[in-house]
Amino acid sequence: MGSQLVTAITTQKQRKNFVNHLLNDVKAFKQMIHDGLFEKGIQRVGAEQELCIVDKDYRPSLNALKILEKVNDPHLTTELALFNLEINLDPFELTKDCFSKLEKQLTDLVHKVNEKANEVENNKILLTGILSTLKKKDLVFKNMTPFKRYRTLNNVIKSIRGDDFRLHIQGVEELNMKHESILFEACNTSFQVHLQIDVADAIDMYNWSQAIAGPMLSVMSNSPLLFGKELWSETRIALFQQSIDLRNQTYHQREQKPRVSFGYSWVKDSILELFTDDIARHAPLVTSEFEENSLACLENGIMPKLKALNLHNGTLYKWNRLCYGVHNNVAHLRIENRYIPSGPSIKDEIANAMFWVGVMQALPDEYRKIYTKMAFADARSNFVNAARTGINTYFNWFGKGISAKKLTLKVLIPLAKKGLKKSQINSREIEYYLDIIKKRVKKNTTGSKWIIRNKRKLKDSTSNYERNVLLAHHSYKNQQLNLPVHRWKNITLTKTDIEKRFDKLYKVMSTEIFVVNENDLIELVFKIMEWKSIHHLPVVNAANKIVGLIEKDQLRKYDFTIEKNKNILAKRVMSQSFISLTPEDKVSKAMKLMRQENSSCVLITEVDELLGIFTTKDASKIENLLNS
Repeated sequence: MGSQLVTAITTQKQRKNFVNHLLNDVKAFKQMIHDGLFEKGIQRVGAEQELCIVDKDYRPSLNALKILEKVNDPHLTTELALFNLEINLDPFELTKDCFSKLEKQLTDLVHKVNEKANEVENNKILLTGILSTLKKKDLVFKNMTPFKRYRTLNNVIKSIRGDDFRLHIQGVEELNMKHESILFEACNTSFQVHLQIDVADAIDMYNWSQAIAGPMLSVMSNSPLLFGKELWSETRIALFQQSIDLRNQTYHQREQKPRVSFGYSWVKDSILELFTDDIARHAPLVTSEFEENSLACLENGIMPKLKALNLHNGTLYKWNRLCYGVHNNVAHLRIENRYIPSGPSIKDEIANAMFWVGVMQALPDEYRKIYTKMAFADARSNFVNAARTGINTYFNWFGKGISAKKLTLKVLIPLAKKGLKKSQINSREIEYYLDIIKKRVKKNTTGSKWIIRNKRKLKDSTSNYERNVLLAHHSYKNQQLNLPVHRWKNITLTKTDIEKRFDKLYKVMSTEIFVVNENDLIELVFKIMEWKSIHHLPVVNAANKIVGLIEKDQLRKYDFTIEKNKNILAKRVMSQSFISLTPEDKVSKAMKLMRQENSSCVLITEVDELLGIFTTKDASKIENLLNS
């Protein structure tokens, strides 16, 4: 939905006008296929790079518009959130050294943006599928880029869904929360690759892109975390679908399909089916001003922009999306790969792009009319499984079971080499970039693997917040060196890391907190402390608001073999006098108060809601690290 000039469809007149233009565009598209009016005999490759903007503490920065103004480059544009930007790379003819040209342009532009970001409050540009330091509070409406197209889409979706927005992702951990705007979509940052195709090959090429999507994604995953939770290997897939899902309970009951999808069937008779199926399934949401009649344009020898068709297509989000474009009165088709995540490095991204393009170009003749060889459900389940388990996925590949690693090394890399040679890509370039994929697989180190490996390694020595900061910090350092992820070293804590990062409570507090209800029996309270080796339990009321604190020493005097002690409730023994600070308070303040009050913990709250806890054990851990 690239146009800024969009309006929500709210009247029957608007809907009628848009649908008329939409149907005209479909007729024009069909006529263009029949008359062979699309460019052929040449292919181009291009990409869009989505960026995260972070501050000196690697938290999201809202300076997108300031940085955009400073950079002043037409390749750069806004994204949905003020902590994101997008670079649109030039299309290069698919031949010779096009991938190294793509890398050079991308490297130069990212460097340029990063330099200007540094001039704005020491901001930095980070390439990552989902920023590890994101919090739910970053996704409020005021952090949306203040352009009409974004707010229009947000308002349309909210008017349809009402308050029925929930995010629920079950992975290694579980994330379940309510959300109020499409800004959850802004958590996702991608490296979208475009491949121009001939219309004569469009059906087979698009179907092939669907068949290989799961295996491709498995070795490219880079987004295992959301709000500090370990979820899917490529969490973007689940998050994106849920973040802009328009379906409420009624839609689900009649099996209405989501606007973000992998697809539902193979294309068989005409590539136009991709558009007509979407029109049949999904009502138009937005409209615009239309300056042309597509059929009239064709009669006058002018290739139409198909504005209505492109606008409707832009409100639907397929992981492989067919795109139509016109340049210098020449129309073309391209497949947009939307599932490749941003990062871990520019070299990784270019290697991913080459790998995908190479396998696309190598479409084996025996896999044409793929609907006679493979069930569509197999392609879709391969994709979902790859998003869940990444490089550890086991695929159903044309009726045979095979691991992601074996499929990549034994089948797909040889295919990619064949396809790239067919496109006359320089052999040295082929070996260089595909070797990155090969080593990534052999070392079992995708971006997701590196992130999870290091997050788990740091668990005993850092807080959850600190781990997320360190992941962002070291990703940035490796990106500055432009090292592919298989060469990234594991994170080793330094004294500088600790001194710089352990200053505020939100960075060090424990967020996995055990609590009891004020009406719970104190014997249960004591047992929980015993089972979990903890010495204090916050007490909440029925509204889940913090009302007190119980320390283990308070319960030692009770003999639970005596019947009367078994019926005492937590609210009778809890202390209503406890230290409470906010997440923004300093760690040094918490440590000082604990010493003064002879307390073993501080509760971290906002508006009576318990967000975390800081204990003497946490304080000792920090002091030991500082003194080591």
